Formats: sequence, structure tokens, C-alpha cells
Amino acid sequence: MSFYSFQPLHRSFLQHEGLPFADVLSEESIARVAEDAGIPLSDAGAEGDVVYTPAVTLWAFLSQVLHQKAQRSCTAAVARVVLLCVALGREPCSSDTGAYCRARKRLPLVLVQRLTDHVADAAESKAPDAWLWKRKHVFLVDGTTVSAPDTPALQAKYPQPSTQKRGVGFPLIRLVVLMSLATAMLNGMAMGPYAGKETGETALFRQLLDRLQPGDMLLADRYFCSYFMIALLQERKIDCVMRLHQRRKADFTRGRPLGHGDHVVHWHRPQRPDWMDQATYDRMPVSIEVREVHVQVKKPGFRVDSLVVVTTLTDAANYTQEDLATLYRQRWHVELDIEALKITLGMDVLRCKTPEMVEKEIWVCLLAYNVIRQVALQAALEAERLPRQISFSAALQAIAASWTTIQCLDDEQTCRLIVAYLSGLASHQVGDRPDRVEPRAIKRRPKPHRLLTEPRRAAKARLAHPIAA
Repeated sequence: MSFYSFQPLHRSFLQHEGLPFADVLSEESIARVAEDAGIPLSDAGAEGDVVYTPAVTLWAFLSQVLHQKAQRSCTAAVARVVLLCVALGREPCSSDTGAYCRARKRLPLVLVQRLTDHVADAAESKAPDAWLWKRKHVFLVDGTTVSAPDTPALQAKYPQPSTQKRGVGFPLIRLVVLMSLATAMLNGMAMGPYAGKETGETALFRQLLDRLQPGDMLLADRYFCSYFMIALLQERKIDCVMRLHQRRKADFTRGRPLGHGDHVVHWHRPQRPDWMDQATYDRMPVSIEVREVHVQVKKPGFRVDSLVVVTTLTDAANYTQEDLATLYRQRWHVELDIEALKITLGMDVLRCKTPEMVEKEIWVCLLAYNVIRQVALQAALEAERLPRQISFSAALQAIAASWTTIQCLDDEQTCRLIVAYLSGLASHQVGDRPDRVEPRAIKRRPKPHRLLTEPRRAAKARLAHPIAA
């Protein structure tokens, strides 16, 4: 293997020829993605670095995402590259982090973005019908935020919330993610500042509409339930299931009845919103036909006892009230996927210091997330289970445990290790607890440190030069 080869990355993610989904992120597929993006993978950079090629740099960057705490540092990443050099029969590289940090900066963001999308698209296209909902590809959308280091450059592009004092807050980045219900992979992501014009969740989601294909279906909460969002989806031949927005009231005495608490009504086009240009507004239909379904929530402990689901699936024979209620209940999976990204994978608080590198760090996290999910797909298919029944944490831990040592194994040993890991993942089944009720409170008390209420520099100066009593 050469340092221009992506085979170490392929092996580290427990991939081997003959496994299902193994060609989702093969060396050939990476080369095709790079070629389409116009990125020469044989480019060693302006410094002629023969160690930190794009392949090795991405391998080391991903290793930082997969590890926690001190093992997430650049120093630890370089130590893993030293081991990789020895495993590939080369002289150990320098332990200095400078060359690696410069290589991370050179790594094209578009390569990471396109690889992330490629893994999701390839896996979705190979998903068996048993994983789909009524043979439809369903995607979940939701928004979240992540925190970045308090640097002038990041504050300028992603300002801290206005409720925080200057010098004691952190830049906040809003993300909107599009997740597959079948594979649990991330199918798209848009980011922007936490506040400002066209930075809300619906505005960011409109950037992701091209990631959906005709015949797909969107599952979303009531924040995304608006006339123009549904019209834009219908224009692309995309169905949707959403909770009715709180500002719109359902009147089941009107419309075409389909059953008790189930009818089809027409919504009429409202005035043009500020974000929409006149040409797009003129293209929107003057009315849309939607189905409203009243759902009773009979489980104690839930925050609501009833809700109304809105959908463009008006065929009551093929899509019953119970079908739609059960499907909407699965929307909570996107919350778990976001938790896996932010908490399990550690994307909640970012480490890089510039906007360019923070955006790259986010996308490397997303790529790692998708390839970890790819391993879960393989375990699920082998065990005849659904992908969401396989523990994401267990898959992450298995990959991280063998990240560098697998490079020292021969092909036979590698196969035995992968088979053992996939078999073990099948035993780490996620519990099916849809009716679980938990208080929104924590038992373990935080450490009794006071909160910093002034800039750190001012606090240090006050401690160093106290005012005489």
C-alpha cells in the first residue's frame, strides 16, 4: 500500500471485499468522487509532503473524530500516523504536528462533502425493501446548534447569541440535517449563523431540497409545516408527513371526509413572504390539497394527548390513519441521530479556531458518522435486523478500538477480526422503548464552580491586581 492509497481508510472502517455495502466507500468510489470534484489525489501539496497526502490526512482527521478527550488532539493523530508509517513499511515520520495541521488546511472541503453524500446515496440505493416504509424512501429533517471556540474570526461569521455578554459567550452555528429513516445515515446538511436573515431552520432546509428525489417522502415536525414548504415539495413530486403548525387550526366539519378525524381540505395560497421572489411566488399553485388526520395519544406521561398530522398522501385505502400516526411517531429517530452526532461523536463542542477549519471539522464528523452507520448496515443485514436496531455507540467503539492495529494484520487476520466485530454488533441491539417516559432532569450534580460573567482577560487582570481594601 502507498500513501496515496485509501486502502488504510477502507480497512480501518472494517471494510473488506465481499461484505454487503463494502463498495459504498471503496478506493474506486473515492477516486471517482475526487475525479468528479477535480481533486488530484496524487497531489502531495505545495510543500511536496510525501507523508500527509490527502489519503493519510483524511485518515488521521477521521481518527480524531472517532476518539475522545486527549486522544482527539493533533498530537495523538500524528502518533497514529507514525504507527501507520511503520505498518506500511516506511520510516516513522516526525512527531511534530505542524505538517499535519498544514495538510488538514489543504484538504479540500468539497472532497469530504461529496464523500459524505456519496456514502448516504449509495447505501440508500442498496437498502432492501424490508427497511423502507411502504417501499418509500423516508427522510427526517430537524435543526440543532453546535458551539465553536471563542475566536474573533468565528465570532464574526457565527456570532454568539445576543443574550450572552461579549467576552463570555461562544460562537453558535445552526445546522439543519436530513436523515434517512431506513439507514439512519445523514443525507444532507446545511449550516449558518444562529441568528440573522435567512438563517432559520426552514431557510436552511430549502438549501437541501435538491438532495431529495421524486418519489421520496419527508417526515418533519410542525415547524416545517407551511403552505409554501409543502408546495415546494409537491413541485418536486415529494410527499410529506408533518405535524400541523400551531398557528393553523384543523376544522373537521369542512372538506372531504375520509373517516372520523380524517379529511382532505384545500389550503389557499397566502401572501408572498419576504424570502420568496415574485417569479417563484407566481409559480406556486393558488391552492394545495392536503389531508389532515387527528391522532389520539393514549400513553400517560407524553407531553400531548392529541395532535393533527398533515400529509399529501390522500389515499386512505393505502395509507390509513394508523399508518400515518405510526409513521409520524418515528420522527423522534432524528432526535436520536442528532444525539449520536453531537454527544456520542463529540460534535457538540468543536475544536478548530477558524471558520474554514470548523466547517471542515463538522463535515469530517458527518463523514465519520455515515461510515460508522455503514458498518451498522452490514451488521444488520448479516443478522437480518433493521439498521436502527444496531447500536451506533457499539459500532463506533469497535472501529476506534482497531483503528491503527488493523493495519498490522494480514488479510486472513483482518477478515477474522471483521467477522467477529460484525457478529458482536448484532448482539448490541438497541432497545425498543417507544413508550419510555423520563423526567427532563439529571441526577449527577455539576461541579460547584461559579460561572464566568466577564471576559477572561478582565477576570485574570482583576485577580492579579486586586483593588486595595
